Amino acid sequence: MTGIQRIRDAFARARREGRAALAPYLAIGHPSPAATPALVQAVEEAGADLMELGIPFSDPLADGPVIQMATQRALQQGMTVAGCLQTARTLRAQGVAMPLVFMGYYNPLLAYGLERFCREAAAAGADGLIVPDLPPEEGGALEGFCAAQGLALVYLLAPTSTPERIRLVLSRTTGFVYCVSVTGITGARAQLPVGLADFLARVRAATQQQDGARRPYLAVGFGISTPEQAAAVGRLADGVVVGSALVKRVHEAADPVQAAREFVSSLRAGMEAQAVG
Repeated sequence: MTGIQRIRDAFARARREGRAALAPYLAIGHPSPAATPALVQAVEEAGADLMELGIPFSDPLADGPVIQMATQRALQQGMTVAGCLQTARTLRAQGVAMPLVFMGYYNPLLAYGLERFCREAAAAGADGLIVPDLPPEEGGALEGFCAAQGLALVYLLAPTSTPERIRLVLSRTTGFVYCVSVTGITGARAQLPVGLADFLARVRAATQQQDGARRPYLAVGFGISTPEQAAAVGRLADGVVVGSALVKRVHEAADPVQAAREFVSSLRAGMEAQAVG
């Protein structure tokens, strides 16, 4: 089974249960390289359906201060692209079964070698990539290398995306499409954007023009920080991504693993309550 299919299966299972898939984000190497495997295991045990693993980069233009802090700390402790690949191998060796999706910027992947990275990522047990600074117009090479390894390559859409842009991204993304809830950077926010429902309705309508077997799932990220917000987004989308709020709790906790487990459990409980209601 390819990584693309494993990701799609995770969304499909959540849909059968009447809820959205929960996709937490953690920066690999934060708060320390040794801590990441236990954190991811705790997140899976708490009810995550798939995991976004952040590859640290020195210039994370889409990220807010919390994730910038986490990735800088990881870099200062020696985390590298090779170290991120090794982390994925460790997670699989320790029994983590949920889909693993690397989220990283293009320059580190290019420096490592796109074909080499995709080959080694698949061998390590990764299922896909999200590259926030890679537009589909420039993604052909990486798409080819991902396809050769069965890896998903997930593109992003923003509330400002035109109908033409939406159609382009939907035709090129694999596994799911990452719908950015705001025109800005990552970070917890007190309220969800007013226009989120309309944005997702436009994207959803565009997906209906595609073949059902390839129709991408819609996941929403940026700014989701509470169980109530996760439940609200889950009523609109197929997946909910929570990053900064989780990273912040991990950073501030005396017991990061327990903090991650409790927070992700609360998110899953909120989403399940919405599904039952």
